Amino acid sequence: MRILVLIIWFCCIPFILSGQTKVRNSGNLKVFEGGKLGLHSDLVNDVSFDQNNGLVGLYGEESVQITGATTPVFYDLEIANPKGIFLDLPLGVRNNVNFIDGDFIASRKHTQVYINFLASSFYVGESDFSKISGYAYANNTREFTFPVGDDHRLRMLTIDADEEAAQLKCAYFFEDPNFSKTLDASFSTGKKSTNHLKISDKEFWRLEGDRSMYVTLSWDTKSNVGALAEYITDLKVVGWNKQQGQWVDLGNTFSEGGLEYGTVRSRAFIPDNYEVLTIGGNAELLDKYKKIDLDNYYLTPNADGKNDRLRIEGVTESPNNHIQIFNRYGVMVYSKDNYKDEFEGYSNRDQVVRRNQGLDPGIYFYIITLHDLKVKKQGYMYINR
Repeated sequence: MRILVLIIWFCCIPFILSGQTKVRNSGNLKVFEGGKLGLHSDLVNDVSFDQNNGLVGLYGEESVQITGATTPVFYDLEIANPKGIFLDLPLGVRNNVNFIDGDFIASRKHTQVYINFLASSFYVGESDFSKISGYAYANNTREFTFPVGDDHRLRMLTIDADEEAAQLKCAYFFEDPNFSKTLDASFSTGKKSTNHLKISDKEFWRLEGDRSMYVTLSWDTKSNVGALAEYITDLKVVGWNKQQGQWVDLGNTFSEGGLEYGTVRSRAFIPDNYEVLTIGGNAELLDKYKKIDLDNYYLTPNADGKNDRLRIEGVTESPNNHIQIFNRYGVMVYSKDNYKDEFEGYSNRDQVVRRNQGLDPGIYFYIITLHDLKVKKQGYMYINR
């Protein structure tokens, strides 16, 4: 195959390189503001290619490979190649990635090859047919959604944090965590912090970051979350704790969607403490538990010592329990594991109302699952302030 050596500046006219010729950057290849460079063939980048201010498009009907000794950094990057772009070295993006068709494909065995979203860069057009099949990096951000996936499935992971993270790394694995061929590792779903927890064996994500943050995972029909829980409010983010060598519950502070498609958001945690993440649920479907309808409760949380807290019979006999409280619209306003009659009419769900803010007067519905007794109690409660 012939090798083409370029020492060219691309200004304001589109320029397309196609055919069987490799493009080797051994000199001053640069795309100026307003310029466009279209590549239909492999790129070998051996020298600096990081001062671009125009658009580089990766096109064609055959797969393209990007190799070389030096990481290229693009301003705007576009992919329209259904066979995909195979990466042997990292790519940096300073402004925007436009996903049209095809995946960026890189090894998941390590984190050394990736798409790097620098500073305030962003992307558009992500889909099941155009995404990152490998690792994505994000830098200096408090919020980011990783456009990662596999097997013609976009399986995004979102982080949000109070403190800016210098660098984050994320990849998705459509593998059973019990037997990960890619990582040559086993994260046994039988090893867990509580017997009442069930771990997905369909998929997992790997996320690296050294700041406390909330993580939102998504699911689709192949995730089969119906095998984990009756209701999406029973789903949770779970992580393989590095120090403990087991899966632990990372919570559900917000969930939406249905059993076929939806998302669940964790409580705050530090990703670097966990090897992998996935979706968890109940070890036993709750339809196997005895259901008891309780009398209605009347709460007047005014600190007078009367009816200030929601006190439920059976809590002391079953410390392994989980309570959920919903408003009249079906929105969860309170959720807690190992409930001890603490509820005083305040929400602990950030994305419903402000955390620790008093709930409005009205009717609420509660469900408490007493795992030790294999009992599920439910009823209504009226809050009057």
